[in-house]
Amino acid sequence: MSSTEALTVLVSTRAVLTLPDDSLLLTPASISISSTTGKIVAIVATVLPKTSFPSNTTYINHGSKLLIPGLVDAHVHLNEPGRTEWEGFNTGTRAAASGGVTTVVDMPLNAIPPTTTLAGFNEKLAASRDQCWVDVGFYGGVIPGNADELLPLVEAGVRGFKGFLIESGVEEFPAISSADIELAMKTLDGTPTTLMFHAEMIPPITDSVGDAVQVSQPPLAPKGTLKEYQTFLESRPPSFETYAIEEILSLAHLAANLHLHIVHLSATQAIPILKEARDRGVNITAETCFHYLGLAAEGVEDGDCRYKCCPPIREQINQDGLWDELQAEDSCIKTIVSDHSPCTPELKLLPPHLQTPDSHPNMHHSDSGVDMRADLELEPKPPVASSEGDFFAAWGGISSVGLGLPILHSSAKKRAAAGHKSTPTIVDIVRLCSQATAKQVGLSHRKGALKVGMDADICVFDDTEEWVLQSRGMHWKNRCSPWEGHHFTGRVKETWLRGHKVFEHGGANAGFIGMMPMGEAIVEKRIA
Repeated sequence: MSSTEALTVLVSTRAVLTLPDDSLLLTPASISISSTTGKIVAIVATVLPKTSFPSNTTYINHGSKLLIPGLVDAHVHLNEPGRTEWEGFNTGTRAAASGGVTTVVDMPLNAIPPTTTLAGFNEKLAASRDQCWVDVGFYGGVIPGNADELLPLVEAGVRGFKGFLIESGVEEFPAISSADIELAMKTLDGTPTTLMFHAEMIPPITDSVGDAVQVSQPPLAPKGTLKEYQTFLESRPPSFETYAIEEILSLAHLAANLHLHIVHLSATQAIPILKEARDRGVNITAETCFHYLGLAAEGVEDGDCRYKCCPPIREQINQDGLWDELQAEDSCIKTIVSDHSPCTPELKLLPPHLQTPDSHPNMHHSDSGVDMRADLELEPKPPVASSEGDFFAAWGGISSVGLGLPILHSSAKKRAAAGHKSTPTIVDIVRLCSQATAKQVGLSHRKGALKVGMDADICVFDDTEEWVLQSRGMHWKNRCSPWEGHHFTGRVKETWLRGHKVFEHGGANAGFIGMMPMGEAIVEKRIA
């Protein structure tokens, strides 16, 4: 560092630092940032006065507000190009920045084309140019017939690959069979990447498919009113997740040198299966999501399809089990992500009291094979007057990118007040949402830590401010989310990306004070 180089110094009585052994420490800190490189160049574990630095230093004292590494949200659907009415790089990354997320990793669907070919990846990169408010990495997809595209995508810099064991809901991203999984594992074994799975699959004997399980068929036939959340929940039982995971593990011996990962784990019944496999030496991990930790089936109003996602939000007892596992010393759940999967409000089929007057469904689709009215039409039925509130016909996905930190902090605070032992601290949240997510996508050499040499990606968090999320406070494209109206304790006040402040709550331009996006596409080849 040049002696004349201008520095930015952020100080606080509370910062979560990463030590040389990768352990985390909550401590006072003064963090010096290079204005040239955007890297952290020095950290002192105390609050130094402004006089300790050159006169041209930009010195900001955040008092007791928390300084933590920017979150790395390793599961986000930005949907561009192709479905930009659902979301896009500009709006999705603005929402991320507003919540202290400095890196997102974009899923290979629901963009058109999906990121299943090198050509499709290049189209996505072109669409992202000059639009991103935070840094963006990318996953590739595994679909039937694209095995020859996987290694070129590794070379092009994708952070990992995702495949579905059940229909994804969009025709351009079909489900994979056991043969496809085997081929992907053999192709990717030994490469520095992660092979991820949407782990839902039909058990061998069900009402809807009998013994046909080589390719997943639609879920269990509903046994109740389609507007009742309980009907939807029962149509996707925990056995869907456990059976899929057992199928993946049955093939894991083919990829002894490949990291396997289960996305958006919902059912706690899968935890002992994963732990037993890990004990046998299988390199497999799981993530769970903010909505599985902050929402429960008991709180879902019939017809409120904002809560629909797959796998589903399960009962409170299941949520308690997820929190317990997060705190277990040998936990198989290593990360927490948003799985931000938005759509237009019309596709949520909301009943009148939850929708705008002109919201009407205008698109038929199959969400993970869920439009069960097709199955019900096997025998004549009276005509359905309206699909409003139909959990089986509505699109499944929760909008929440940028909300993860207040969700987790608020939920942990409530659990502590209720006497629960499984209450993560801010240090745990940093480990699960920054440090471990960066490692999951091969970015731990520059992201997810407050440490010298790292990108100066910093979140300033006021863990005492209380607020309620209103529609106008949503920064993603379609202001439709089950989190609307929820009360939170803890708010992101500033977000810094590579040494530049990109968001300030209450600031000009709706807080996006940089005025122009400065995020970058992360296309460096993964090496770890």
